Amino acid sequence: MSHMKLAIKVFPKHAYLTSSVIILAFFFYFFYKASIAYLIHKELYGSGMDVLVSLRIALAGIMLLLLLLLFQFARIKEFKSQKTIITGIFLGWSSLLIILLLINRELIYFIISCGLASFVNLLSLFTLVDLIKEERNTLTDKEIYLLQKLAKKK
Repeated sequence: MSHMKLAIKVFPKHAYLTSSVIILAFFFYFFYKASIAYLIHKELYGSGMDVLVSLRIALAGIMLLLLLLLFQFARIKEFKSQKTIITGIFLGWSSLLIILLLINRELIYFIISCGLASFVNLLSLFTLVDLIKEERNTLTDKEIYLLQKLAKKK
């Protein structure tokens, strides 16, 4: 299967940055919604936690955890590992996009955000495939040194 090279290169750091910004926006959204729901529940019923408040806080916590994971993933430099991670992130964003389209089409900002993240991660995957091919076709310094030593022996 021939693969055409992309004119636009989207490196993994750009995919991580895009996903991080979107996840951070989701975190602030869910944290804000949880705070408002908590204040309303406190005003109406006195004290205690509502299920809605708990769920929104849990979603904000999950977003924070995902953000920390993305920062750890961004530190990995090896292309094949990056490809595996970006593939997983792409599948996650794409799945969320499909679920949102099927369940609630009115959440337009979430749908656009998920679509953007999916697209950027897909472009990053194509760039990584090209980088892996280029890396496979180049020799390391150690390999060049060993080949030169082998050539001198003959």
